[in-house]
Amino acid sequence: MMRTHGVSGSTLKLIAVVTMLIDHVAATVIARMLFTGQGTQMLWRIYFGMRDIGRIAFPIYCFLLVEGFDHTRNRRKYALRLFLFALVSEVPFDLAFGSTFLEFGYQNVFFTLLIGLLTIMAFDAVYEKQEWHMAVRAVLLAVIAVGGMGLAYLMHTDYDAKGVMVILILYLTRKIRGLQILAGCLAFCWWELPAIVAFIPIAFYNGKRGLNIKYFFYAFYPVHLLILYLICLCMGTAGVAVV
Repeated sequence: MMRTHGVSGSTLKLIAVVTMLIDHVAATVIARMLFTGQGTQMLWRIYFGMRDIGRIAFPIYCFLLVEGFDHTRNRRKYALRLFLFALVSEVPFDLAFGSTFLEFGYQNVFFTLLIGLLTIMAFDAVYEKQEWHMAVRAVLLAVIAVGGMGLAYLMHTDYDAKGVMVILILYLTRKIRGLQILAGCLAFCWWELPAIVAFIPIAFYNGKRGLNIKYFFYAFYPVHLLILYLICLCMGTAGVAVV
């Protein structure tokens, strides 16, 4: 049931975009300053503070992915869109963090989201097979979960297997918002504690889409990474890898 008041989907996306930008400024521009000996104690504090703020973004993206899965008219097109932006984002991602045009040691977060989406799509397909024996479905679900997390781990995607695990948890608990928030907090608290702050605005999500500017949010990721790399280039620090 949608609430009259609260936080819309587009507002959640804006929170994720702003906190991600803060994180990436620290992880690219400021990190290169620190790695080249230009840092001060205050700059180190700013760096860690910005990185902590940036932890808010990923849980929101995972939550919105699950929401999108439930409400999109065409899940295959949704997956294709993620795949296309994963490809488009890879060069800016590698330039911003690895100082190389293209490398395969670490992949951008769109790949994590894509694998997570494909994993819950496979989960949903098995759930629909009510005529199958419960044991068969349980084994298949376990294989799908391990396969999705394993693929993210082997591809070295951003947040790797842990990211897919979080998406699965939010998917499995999505029918009860309170349980979903609790499960999400527990999933993050053992490896990325600042991320649990993201579940405060998520708790006030009203189920409404809000502003219809979804392609802005998709395009922002590769564009801002490219701009950050160009800033580092102007500062003369672009040759320093930070991953």
